[in-house]
Amino acid sequence: MSVTDPILRVALPLPLPRLFDYRAPGTEAATQDWIGRRVRVPFGPRELVGVVAEVGPAEDGTHELREILACLDDAPLLHGELADSLRWLSRYTHAPLGEVLATALPAALRRGEPLPDTHAWAWRLTEAGATHLPALRAGTRPRRFADLVQAAGLHGEDALDVAMDDWRTAARALAKRGIVERVAIPASQLAPTPQPGPTPNDEQAAVIETIRAAQSGACTGFMPLLLDGVTGSGKTEVYLQAIADCLARGRQALVLVPEIGLTPQALARFRARLGVPVHALHSGLNDNERARVWAAAWRGEARVIVGTRSAIFVPLPQAGLIVVDEEHDASYKQQDGIRYHARDFALVRGKALDVPVLLGSATPSLESLHNANAGRYAHLRLTRRAGNAQAPRVRVLDVRKRPLDAGLSVELLEAIRDTVDRGGQALVFKNRRGYAPVLLCHDCGWSAHCHRCSTPEHNSPMTVHAGGRRLQCHHCGARQAVPKACPDCASLALQPQGNGTERIEETLARVFADVPVVRVDRGSTRRKDALERHFDTLGDRPGILIGTQMLAKGHDLPNLTLVAVVGIDEGLFSADFRAGEKLAQLLIQVSGRAGRAEKPGEVWLQTHHPEHPLLQTLIHGGYHAFAEQELAQREAAGFPPFAHLALLRAEAKHADAPMMFLREAKQAFADADQTITDQTIAIHGPLPAPMPKRAGMHRAQLLVSSNERRQLHRLLDSALPVLYASPEARKVRWSLDVDPVDLY
Repeated sequence: MSVTDPILRVALPLPLPRLFDYRAPGTEAATQDWIGRRVRVPFGPRELVGVVAEVGPAEDGTHELREILACLDDAPLLHGELADSLRWLSRYTHAPLGEVLATALPAALRRGEPLPDTHAWAWRLTEAGATHLPALRAGTRPRRFADLVQAAGLHGEDALDVAMDDWRTAARALAKRGIVERVAIPASQLAPTPQPGPTPNDEQAAVIETIRAAQSGACTGFMPLLLDGVTGSGKTEVYLQAIADCLARGRQALVLVPEIGLTPQALARFRARLGVPVHALHSGLNDNERARVWAAAWRGEARVIVGTRSAIFVPLPQAGLIVVDEEHDASYKQQDGIRYHARDFALVRGKALDVPVLLGSATPSLESLHNANAGRYAHLRLTRRAGNAQAPRVRVLDVRKRPLDAGLSVELLEAIRDTVDRGGQALVFKNRRGYAPVLLCHDCGWSAHCHRCSTPEHNSPMTVHAGGRRLQCHHCGARQAVPKACPDCASLALQPQGNGTERIEETLARVFADVPVVRVDRGSTRRKDALERHFDTLGDRPGILIGTQMLAKGHDLPNLTLVAVVGIDEGLFSADFRAGEKLAQLLIQVSGRAGRAEKPGEVWLQTHHPEHPLLQTLIHGGYHAFAEQELAQREAAGFPPFAHLALLRAEAKHADAPMMFLREAKQAFADADQTITDQTIAIHGPLPAPMPKRAGMHRAQLLVSSNERRQLHRLLDSALPVLYASPEARKVRWSLDVDPVDLY
């Protein structure tokens, strides 16, 4: 290789805002075709997998560069729109390009594994299986699986997911006996027969026609559409019809959902309605499964992808539509690593791909409502529930001076009894998992707190779990047994204070021993398919659900007629400026689970503050009345969406280091501010974080605010190189969060 030959500039997954130069191997020439391909390179004593970002002219010292070890791809994996969008994301989040590109790739591809095959898998009976089938005991899981496979001849795994729970255990057992076998086939061979859906009502039909016009190009290619529909108004039906139109034009559709728990339910409904295989992409899959879906999308074979936050990075070479369900949900914001927002990046990708982006929610974020009010989004409304379902009746129950059992009033327990006696189901909503939030000594006042997350000025209590036998910190995960006696006074009067979902479950199981009581929270749904098994346990029979915000959205429970919300008072007096919005969304979403079918629904809100303005506004004016008031307050206070924020966080084992680094950062911002002509920047801090210690690390933060988004990014562009070069930066772990959703 000549010293004048072009060189490869590689983006490596390192927290450094630069590219690294390498020579092409042997006699190969570095051409533009290398851009977007993965390469394995030497980096000090290690080997890393990176992506070629540029091919440039040689500079002085090029002959001393190391060669790449191997090119891992025959064709660029990251190219075209996706590569351009990822570069935009790197610039917007001010994150190193190498880390952004690594985030966009599934873990298997980040490790350098080859792009996997994307055939589908199916099961069939072997010749021996056909002979031995009658010998399998009737009614057992293996027999039911064998009967399914025999009836279909060739049964795809996606269809099996819908037809039978935990079929994989039976399949493995029968495969060992040679009765069934797994075969690879083209995915198109397993395309299901599309099922007809309900006839849209007039509101749905008008919305569908607007989306159809956007997809056909009658208006424009890219169009952000805010589908603002009350709970139960049939937003999913609108999505399905829009996706069907997208498929009819030979295009791909991407659907984002906020949580893994919603994915199986969405998949089952989508697979029943659309005549193509529907691919799932979420963190519940293993690395190989995620890589296969990504590869199928890259090849254009995956026509419909339904996934959680990280699915926004799938390639879409034939894109036609992007849907973001529950667009207001905070889980779309990545809280570590590259702090992107999947909803906002969906809009960026939609514009680059020139396709409509449909944002759906019963409680749109204030940012989206502000954009709709300003005319930047088309605002589509669904104001009534689909079919004959009616909005639930809301009752506020003042529990002041009333006796409570695990936080439940006598009147509420009577309402639950009446519901189950009439054959209905009740949901008791408490957004606090565990048995009790605090363990307290009744004699001396000692309370159990986490030593890794507490400071002398700020105690972080440990939550009581396992019926009062275990303590767990919900911030760092630390666990310990409940002490037998008070560590301070040796008293035996240790008492759990407050109520969590476990304690409520215990009480309801005692009071309602004649009906199933099912708890749904993070602790009870750790295993794969646990959520579906909980719903199957309850079925359509009378019973009681207890749950956290996992049950507040997306789930369609037709026999649920009573929703009881307990313990909402904590959210009424938070210092977080977004607390009111989050609480209003949560109350509307969880209330929307009631009365979604033919039976009327009822919502009970237990509170010690029935006259609170937020509750009164929601009850008498609804979510949009609250949003109008909240937007006016945000504008007066200079909060988003009327201002743009960047939060610089720092943490270290010693409390002084984060503050020293942030003081230096503040000076760097102040110096950079002098170069900006419009003085629209405000710098707040540095201050200890609202939670000043977590997992043994002391935390502090610096908030930068600007009325102009462009000015904020100019400031960050100017100041960040100083921070990367700072000696203080090496003493802390720091991160920059542009557009933070919370200040914690």
